Amino acid sequence: MDSTDLTYNEAGLIPCIVQDVETREVLMMAWMNAETVQRTLDERTTWFWSRSRKKLWHKGEESGNTQKLVELRYDCDADTLLALVEPAGPACHTGHASCFYRKMAD
Repeated sequence: MDSTDLTYNEAGLIPCIVQDVETREVLMMAWMNAETVQRTLDERTTWFWSRSRKKLWHKGEESGNTQKLVELRYDCDADTLLALVEPAGPACHTGHASCFYRKMAD
């Protein structure tokens, strides 16, 4: 399997869930395209496609909170990715370890 065998949406993107390899905490969800999937695999650090900025985004390029790739998995339909990472700092731009720090209900 390589990045061209994945199932991308009509915009050429695929969702990627990022999970801490040690704690198993879900850190974030971001979008990837074929180029960022390949760069992530080649460089062993996470790369995404920023839909708001419309450009490639290396996680931690501004904050220093990089994510070292341990393993990149794909689901049974090949339309969602799971990145197991060793984070170097918080994943969320708010400073929280995870982007999923808020509850809708208890």
